[in-house]
Amino acid sequence: MALTLLCGLLLAYLLILLVRIAMSWFPLSPDGAAAHVYGLTISLTEPVLGPLRRVLPPLRLGNVALDLSPIVVFFGINILRGLLGC
Repeated sequence: MALTLLCGLLLAYLLILLVRIAMSWFPLSPDGAAAHVYGLTISLTEPVLGPLRRVLPPLRLGNVALDLSPIVVFFGINILRGLLGC
C-alpha cells in the first residue's frame, strides 16, 4: 500500500515537472489561467529544483544557458522508481 502510494506520488511529480518544462517554452499572459497553472508547478517543483540549481551551474551554450536541474531530477526519480519496482 505504502509503496503504491509512493510510486503514484513520484509519477505525479514527474508529470508536474514535465508540465513545468513544457510551459516554460511558451510566453504566458500574466493574468491567464495558464499562468496560474505554471505558478502552481513552480511552487511544487522549486523546493527540489532550487537547491540543486545552486549546486549545479547552468551549462553555457554560447549566449544560452541550459538549466540541468530538471534533467537531473527527472532521471533521478526514474532511477528511484526503477529501484522501487514501480
